Amino acid sequence: MLEGKASIKETDMPVKMQVQAMASASQALDLYDVVDSISIATHIKKEFDKIYGGGWQCVVGSNFGCYFTHKHGTFIYFSLETLNFLIFKAAITPSS
Repeated sequence: MLEGKASIKETDMPVKMQVQAMASASQALDLYDVVDSISIATHIKKEFDKIYGGGWQCVVGSNFGCYFTHKHGTFIYFSLETLNFLIFKAAITPSS
């Protein structure tokens, strides 16, 4: 397990949820090869959906850009090993 070796870059999650995010990422890296970012992201997303309810999104990779709206208190961006992890719950926006 790699917990404690993650570097948080940005977050607005409660600490308990941050710990869960890093533990889920560490567990996924134990289960899947580091190049299998889709399986890693799927594992984390399903774990968060199970624990905190549906609507979670997860992006895993070594180099990516993004722009999104998230529900307050559900965002974390951190690195672990050679990968960056972005986990957030999508915000529901009113129709225009």
